[in-house]
Amino acid sequence: MATSEAESSSSPNHLVISDLRFDHYARADALGVDATRPSLSWKYVQAPAEYSQERYELTIWEILPDLSTKPMCKVAVASPESVLVPWPLEASLRSRQRIGCTVSTWGRGVRSTQSGEATLETGLLQPADWKCKRITVPWTQDSENPTPEQIYRKSFRVKTDTEIGRARLYITSHGVYEAEINGQRVGDHFLAPGWTSYNERLMYQTYDVEGQLSSGNDGMSCIGVRIGEGWYSGHLGPQSLAGRRGIWGSQNAVMVQLEITYRDGTVDTVVSDESWTCKLGPTQLAEMYRGEKYDGRLADDGWSQSRDLVGTDWQQVQVLGDMYDGRLDAQGGPPMRHISTVPVSKTIKTPSGKVVLDFGQNIVGFTRIKSVSGQAGQAISLRHFEVLESEEPGTRPLRLADQLDIYTVKGCGNETWEPRFTIHGFRYVEVDGWPAGHADVSQSIEAVVVASDLSWTGTFGSSNHLLNKLHENVCWSLRGNFTAIPTDCPQRDERLGWTGDIALFGPTGLYLTDCFSMLKRWLVDVAIDQRELQGVPAWVTPNVLRKSTFNGGLPTAIWDDVTILLPWTLYQSTGDVTVLSVQYDSMLDWLRVLPRDTANGSRLWNPACGQWGDWLDPDAPSDSPWQAKTAPDLVANAFLVHCLKIMSRISLILGDDARGRSFDEEYESCRADFIRMFITPTGRLVSESQTGYTLCIFLNLFETAQQLSLAGQRLAQLVIDNHCRISTGFAGTPYLCEALSLTGYGSIAVRTLLNEENPSWLYQVKMGATTVWERWDSMLSDGTINPGEMTSFNHYALGSVATYLHERVAGLRRIEVGWKRARFEPECAFWNVLDHASTSHSGPYGKIECGWKIHVGENGTRTLKATVTVPPLTLLEVKLPGVETEVIGPKQADFQIDMSQIKVTGKKEPELSFWPRIKMTMTS
Repeated sequence: MATSEAESSSSPNHLVISDLRFDHYARADALGVDATRPSLSWKYVQAPAEYSQERYELTIWEILPDLSTKPMCKVAVASPESVLVPWPLEASLRSRQRIGCTVSTWGRGVRSTQSGEATLETGLLQPADWKCKRITVPWTQDSENPTPEQIYRKSFRVKTDTEIGRARLYITSHGVYEAEINGQRVGDHFLAPGWTSYNERLMYQTYDVEGQLSSGNDGMSCIGVRIGEGWYSGHLGPQSLAGRRGIWGSQNAVMVQLEITYRDGTVDTVVSDESWTCKLGPTQLAEMYRGEKYDGRLADDGWSQSRDLVGTDWQQVQVLGDMYDGRLDAQGGPPMRHISTVPVSKTIKTPSGKVVLDFGQNIVGFTRIKSVSGQAGQAISLRHFEVLESEEPGTRPLRLADQLDIYTVKGCGNETWEPRFTIHGFRYVEVDGWPAGHADVSQSIEAVVVASDLSWTGTFGSSNHLLNKLHENVCWSLRGNFTAIPTDCPQRDERLGWTGDIALFGPTGLYLTDCFSMLKRWLVDVAIDQRELQGVPAWVTPNVLRKSTFNGGLPTAIWDDVTILLPWTLYQSTGDVTVLSVQYDSMLDWLRVLPRDTANGSRLWNPACGQWGDWLDPDAPSDSPWQAKTAPDLVANAFLVHCLKIMSRISLILGDDARGRSFDEEYESCRADFIRMFITPTGRLVSESQTGYTLCIFLNLFETAQQLSLAGQRLAQLVIDNHCRISTGFAGTPYLCEALSLTGYGSIAVRTLLNEENPSWLYQVKMGATTVWERWDSMLSDGTINPGEMTSFNHYALGSVATYLHERVAGLRRIEVGWKRARFEPECAFWNVLDHASTSHSGPYGKIECGWKIHVGENGTRTLKATVTVPPLTLLEVKLPGVETEVIGPKQADFQIDMSQIKVTGKKEPELSFWPRIKMTMTS
């Protein structure tokens, strides 16, 4: 093997810091936070080779409303740490405090340039900081049927004899809101305040509105707020799970506190109270599932501007008794925003005469009418759906979700419109009622992609365009289902925070995006719902099943294990121990109430408990997705043993040594019980299936190396007997290919991954999928939709295979917490079928890039060339066949292997009856 390397900077002593941030906040979102002792992190964009940090110096100051600054500290700390370093002051931050910070570092005789400034501002940290009142409309709100939007307004005066130093709007609602000041929208958040367990927790947002306040017209300004039903009072959940309206209440309300701080030190406060007025708005229907109906004729263009309301239909608001008695938490992570727009790809005229717009991509968001003119009262309907069936709209999978937006033309010339209070999952839109003679509808409508505004941190590419498309589909499904919370699907009458999906998809999501804050925030609600159910986690969070016949769910493996699996994944990816400490009681509560088989002297699951098991096994009946081939108690207990091992490690990390030892003992006991119950002495399973062997291999449940070897052979044989088609559901799919590679059957993993027959990952791609499907065959090969009542074309769970693409196909995996140390070790079997593959991940210390390529010389000789780039303060193990493992520090390095030195043999194993196992050996 030959190597070469390149310095990360042309100047050997150049040290440049970037991306200084507080906690996990993106710079744009560090306003109005509730962190009183925020940690700090930074990265290096340039550093000498082999640089190691020895010391850092933090300079922190307070930024006052008059824009002057006040020093808080300048402290130097001898430390190699640059990620999540602790708050350096004894004093914690107080409400409304704005600070700035810079950092400089030293190491090996080199001092960095000073970083750019990072700022942070706290929100309202104490209940006493809230001076506003909850206000609502004075009329009775219908709890049985959808209601129109409510709009609220208040005029106020801004001082004109002194300059504004700072103006902050603190706002939240029961329902979803959009605020305006003087006719201009406030901020860019979508469906704020977001979705939480409203019975105990409500998020609020903070906006800088200084630029929207009027200094003219004697300082008169106006604030207006629109309120839609949203998740708070609108219909949620399918009929099969007792879906209904008003799960958290039927009375929408808003809380507003505008604080204007002048440079002379005076403060004006405008709060929601009895002085506000309200009326119904032009949005006549605003539901998540059904869509939005807007009557342009009812629009009042000046409603959020200061003016005389005498003789109008505005009414005085009603004040709702006490202030909200739950937790008012700051946003705490990226909000939902408009992410991008997608133009119409083509216009389709169906056999029945329907006009359908194809956007070429299954997305989550809405359609925007960019331009239309017509007669007043003319209604334009936009029906959203995911697929065509028999060349007509395939709407059956939507169930009760109409996904229908209707815009009624105002009749004032050129008009534009877009929904405010709903989102849809769709690729196609059926348009009806488009005005004759107006511009081409395909040029007048565009799709708007909406999602939680996450930073993308992972990439993948290869010489196989189908694999690349699969990875792209995973990214689109992640984007479409990371919408305030991690949902299961974005289109039908569900769209819920199913816990099992993200419990298994978490590692993939955290490689691809910076979703730590969003998921940590969601776990707070998981714990809230869990407490309401006396320790049993809800199947979905926020728990729309609460107080229904289901009451949230019953003890269930994997789904309830999210309390342990997801915090552990978050910690592993970032090194942030706070997520473990915050969720520790939730983990303990779940293991405390988990039903055990004590009647038989075992600590395994009580077999009387029902389980979802290997959900959506492709051989399960379409109407009974829980009837998998793998015994559900094997699946449940495999994850129990796994969770106990994790809990032992978590307890030790948190300094709870006694519990750590206790969990370790319980792990050994349950593992022994599992082996006795499910594994024969030779290593065969009593429930033989792809998922069964996959879980036992991946979760280290075999007792001996001989058992593991046999298990690998049995798994390979089962896969081969099925012609390398998938036979796993939710539980086994994330780990199937990895289990094959772990036991030396990488060539079988290759054929399974690249299989294009149903069921397989690439079957979906070949069928034209642009997102990952819920079922392996959501669309049957004849173009008809799977007859199952539960069929989504946008579901990220089966996309967890992307982790295998990153770790085995391209070869990059994390081997230490927080990406302090990683490994480059591609699966050699892919060198026979791919010309190249690459991946990158932007972790806490910077971007790691790895890739390999096969070069074929003129004489047919094949050479493997690999390139890796390692950021400062990070180590990368390079493991390539036939050479010793090399550990490299921050630099770019190239590796080259003469493939003629590697002999690929096709030895046929006696246990295998189909494709041979490929081994990589060095020739002498």
